[in-house]
Amino acid sequence: MNRQLPVAEPRAVRRAALGLLRLDGRAFAAVLTLNALAAAAALAGPWLLGRIIDTVRRHGGTAAVDRLALGVLVFALAQLLLARSARYLAHRFGERTAARIREGFLDRAFALPTAVVERAGTGDLTARGTADVEAVATTLRDVGPELFIAGLQVLLILVVVLAVNPLLGGCGLLGLLAVWGVTRWYLNRAREAYLAEGAANSVLAEVLAATAAGARTVEALGLQQRRLAACHEAVEACRRTRTRTLFLRSVLFPVVDVAYAVPVAAVLLLGGILNAHGVVSVGTVVASALYLRQLADPVLAVLFQVEQVQSSSASFARIEGLARPAAQAAPGGAAPADDRIEVAGASYAYDGGPDVLHGVDLTVRPGERLAVVGPSGAGKSTLGRLLAGIEAPHTGTVTVGGVPVAELGPEQLRRQVVLVTQEQHIFLGTVRENLLLAAPTAGEAQLRAALAVVGADWVAELPAGLETELGPTGYRPDGAQAQQLALARVVLADPHTLILDEATALLDPATARHAERALAAVLDGRTVIAIAHRLHTAHDADRVAVLADGRLAELGTHDQLVADGGAYAALWDSWHGTHGTHGTHGTHETAAGAAS
Repeated sequence: MNRQLPVAEPRAVRRAALGLLRLDGRAFAAVLTLNALAAAAALAGPWLLGRIIDTVRRHGGTAAVDRLALGVLVFALAQLLLARSARYLAHRFGERTAARIREGFLDRAFALPTAVVERAGTGDLTARGTADVEAVATTLRDVGPELFIAGLQVLLILVVVLAVNPLLGGCGLLGLLAVWGVTRWYLNRAREAYLAEGAANSVLAEVLAATAAGARTVEALGLQQRRLAACHEAVEACRRTRTRTLFLRSVLFPVVDVAYAVPVAAVLLLGGILNAHGVVSVGTVVASALYLRQLADPVLAVLFQVEQVQSSSASFARIEGLARPAAQAAPGGAAPADDRIEVAGASYAYDGGPDVLHGVDLTVRPGERLAVVGPSGAGKSTLGRLLAGIEAPHTGTVTVGGVPVAELGPEQLRRQVVLVTQEQHIFLGTVRENLLLAAPTAGEAQLRAALAVVGADWVAELPAGLETELGPTGYRPDGAQAQQLALARVVLADPHTLILDEATALLDPATARHAERALAAVLDGRTVIAIAHRLHTAHDADRVAVLADGRLAELGTHDQLVADGGAYAALWDSWHGTHGTHGTHGTHETAAGAAS
């Protein structure tokens, strides 16, 4: 069962947002200043229009009216220029800040422990890195500045309308009380609703991705109905959460539509009565009504943007939530004293299930070639994950140089241990770019030498050689070729300890044997731990560890274990005898599979 990645608390989200603002403080201050000036310029129009009405009623002459009309035009142009300048700066600020968020997200995602990502599933991580990042970027670029402008306009309009006439201005305040009440009701429920919607989207993305990736398996095993049911369940969860957020919006906006119209009607009614008694002028009533009518747009904008901010703040919380497991990846930062790997009383169970490893004790000497063999389900791959620091034992320890492997920071861990499995990834780009991921400064000769080590001679025959594009629109390497590229990256990375978990399973026996021996030669003086898929790997190793039912059953050299006549000897006799008698590729594979 997948586990959702953590979500940051509101305080952490606010702290992260303020940190982003401080990184580009001058630009943000300029945006605020220009927006404030634009909002102030917008206030001149209704006041000047009120003065025009009063001047006409007093027969003040066309010259005075023309001067006031010119003022309306000047302030309108000033507002336009200031608003456009503010929007330009806001977009530049937003894009720079969005780039920082994307870069930070990638740094955190790469720093996540592999086990955390596997348990969460790629759907959650993908949703956070795409939809959530885009939502936050949009808020920074568009929503944030517009919210500030609208909020400032609301404040200034209320101040001005109260200054024009306190009694008429009070009508506007009464109308805002209803808006304030429904907004508080909305804000108290919105964050959790949007977080639930984001989580449901992540689950749906994971279910769809897993179904698409395993389409052939689903078809072969007749699991179509089961996968369809899982997809329907995920879609239904998305529908429920989106219906909830839609309900919140459907309550918020209709109340606001009514709330902003009532004050205008009240001002016109009360203003007419006061004007009839000579208390206020017609121009004052018109200016107050226009101000309150003008209040509607920024109030609606504030509420609409608040709704967007609630959605994006939930997205920001999901992005910032990656900081916690990333920070936990390297708590101590202690450096290993040497390269000796010690497994002491290590036991492990997946997600609260029964133990799959039971009290394993094992010492791997620096520079040793150790083969781990045993029947399927014996715990070989789990032991490899513990040795690679992907998982930590729930009892016992797995250390390198006296430091728990699982507590090493990502960079330090990669310098110590690299786990290579048969599941390898080829990135979009050229062959050269795929190889340079492991060694960015490697030259042409180094790249070709690494390819030669793993037997990837086919690269030289590609139309553009190292510059050949890989992927759907370029050359598509088959499984064996993809694995060779992955092994070439390992050669370039040159780690101290290399764990091969059936890493050559997709290669034919001759190529796999060449690649394994070549890797051992390149990593001479390094530690090589091979989860053996074919028993010739165990034959070539310095020592062989035999696992059975999650326990270390035997440990010794190939010759010693064969002479002892135990579990390994039985495996070897079965494989060697069958292989020697029949010598066929298919029979060889069957016997080798029994040993894995």
